[in-house]
Amino acid sequence: MNKAHQFDPTILREYDIRGVVGETLGAPDAHALGLYFAAVLRKAGGGRVVVGRDGRLSSPMLETALVEGLTLGGVDVVRIGLAATPMLYFAETSLPQVDGGIQVTGSHNPGNHNGFKIVLGGRPFFGPDIQRLGATAAAGEGTGALTPGLVTERDVLSDYVDRLLEGLAGTQVNDIAALRIGWDAGNGAAGPALELLTSRLTARFGGEHHLLYSDVDGRFPNHHPDPTVLANLADLQALVAAKNLDFGVAFDGDADRIGVVDARGRIVDADQLLAIYARDVLARQPGARVIADVKASRLVFDTVRALGGQVEMAPSGHSHIKSRMKATGALLGGETSGHIFLADDYYGFDDGLYAAVRLMAASQRLAASVTQLGDLLPAMHNTPELRFPVPDARKFAVIDDVRKRLSAANVSVDATDGVRVDTPNGWWLLRASNTQAALTARAESDTAAGLDALLAQVDSQLAQSGITRG
Repeated sequence: MNKAHQFDPTILREYDIRGVVGETLGAPDAHALGLYFAAVLRKAGGGRVVVGRDGRLSSPMLETALVEGLTLGGVDVVRIGLAATPMLYFAETSLPQVDGGIQVTGSHNPGNHNGFKIVLGGRPFFGPDIQRLGATAAAGEGTGALTPGLVTERDVLSDYVDRLLEGLAGTQVNDIAALRIGWDAGNGAAGPALELLTSRLTARFGGEHHLLYSDVDGRFPNHHPDPTVLANLADLQALVAAKNLDFGVAFDGDADRIGVVDARGRIVDADQLLAIYARDVLARQPGARVIADVKASRLVFDTVRALGGQVEMAPSGHSHIKSRMKATGALLGGETSGHIFLADDYYGFDDGLYAAVRLMAASQRLAASVTQLGDLLPAMHNTPELRFPVPDARKFAVIDDVRKRLSAANVSVDATDGVRVDTPNGWWLLRASNTQAALTARAESDTAAGLDALLAQVDSQLAQSGITRG
């Protein structure tokens, strides 16, 4: 008998399913997701899905309900247990006869939040896919009396870490042995993989590896696991300074994003990281294509072109970047939130742990420290991503209004994702967040005065729509 389910519409996001546990998200939602995703999987000719979970306190409950829904929907489930999100992606890619994957994770969101990241046939399941699943569940379609699926358990941690270590191919043992690195897991799901990775690095290469907060604790007692927030990197900066380390690496709650601190304690932002990875990839794969999100600095585009590569701007969001990389054959992608996608010698999904290993390799192959590689890049005057609340019902309308006004004024606009405007002073961006009831802005110039002028343009446009950036 079909059983309809109405998801709270606020949890059906662009890139994933995400809500507040006990308010907008609970076990019935996880069960329904499993049941109706099983129908999608069966319709696509699949019959086996891998499931993992992060270390949040609510994740075991949601995972149990999810697996019950999947098996009731007639598909087999491979449970990999506590795992970083990229470990789930690795399992979906590498295990035989697996047709999809679902990770239970709240990523970098507050501790009482949780959600699901979904893969189908090696591709992200997002946007219209999620909306269709919600509509199908509301209609109660596609389920019925089915033979329940079987559940097995599989430990993929060791194989995953071995695959991470392949990112050091082409480097010299002595070069890797000389590195002294700090690592901050933020009590997130990166912890078990990070402990095994650094143990094997030490055993095979030597070197020094100093770990912070690798024990998984969904209360996040030390700091929140979001490396885009500068305060969350303070402990790592202190460790790098105290131990005189070459650099430090931090991860978000599910380890699909990376944050980096250089030997001087400076934060190497995601734009700079993407430019460093581009230098390494293009040295070995001349002419390769790179995908950067619409929020990316001009230095990314200029660096790739100067190195002989092809570069393309894509909408923000890890799902958009991955999809565009598959469509174009790009070997590298990145976005300003710290998602890095490497497809030259890896799978092309966002993996903070693999990105860290490849940063080690890039430093040695390019014969320069992370600090020196950052110093090679031009200094830019730019803002971080500026985020300010605007109701979901209004945020996209505001962007439409801005776009229409600019068009009427004959201003050239890149509408890849929101509005991005190039001016003699630099560029500015205004877009609607796909994950929050918010607008986001960013601006960049060669000078501080130019940056102020760009922000004034942003504020003027917002004011005409009755919005104050704050």
